[in-house]
Amino acid sequence: MIAAIVPTPTWYLILAAMLFSIGVVGVLVRRNPLVLFMCIELMLNAVNLTFVATAKKLGDIGGQTTVFFVMVVAAAEVVVGLGIIVAILRRRPNATTDDLAELKG
Repeated sequence: MIAAIVPTPTWYLILAAMLFSIGVVGVLVRRNPLVLFMCIELMLNAVNLTFVATAKKLGDIGGQTTVFFVMVVAAAEVVVGLGIIVAILRRRPNATTDDLAELKG
């Protein structure tokens, strides 16, 4: 009989650390604003996974409640941020984050 491998919260914390690392590398390396935005969202979801795994490990519902509020704020951020990025990329298809820094007025 094959024993089932049950993932522990530690596995989820390791996965969250890897996802956060991928997001950090993406933010530091890429210059496309859309990819940069997706990497920031990846880091945010890694933190959410950490909150849920820690809440499970501690047996507390507080981490899951925090994740709910973070996801609500992230949804609003995605609507506004993605709208701005898409509008900029329609006017300048090859815009980079360095070009966007010049938009400060």
